[in-house]
Amino acid sequence: MTKPSAPRRHLSTSPFKAPIVPPAKQFGLGDRVSHDQYGLGRIVDVEDGIALLVDFGSRQVRIVSPYSRMNKL
Repeated sequence: MTKPSAPRRHLSTSPFKAPIVPPAKQFGLGDRVSHDQYGLGRIVDVEDGIALLVDFGSRQVRIVSPYSRMNKL
């Protein structure tokens, strides 16, 4: 499998509209989450927009931003 390429920059001189960027996911201390690989967990530490420490019961995992595989419950 190949890694997806980085999104293209929008040039101010372009005749096309700028792409709409979805808002970043926001998580807080104590939030319950679901991760595609690890399952259900609870956030135990937040590193401001950099990473989250999530307790999944059997282990704690540090998940780095962007949190594309994780959703708030």
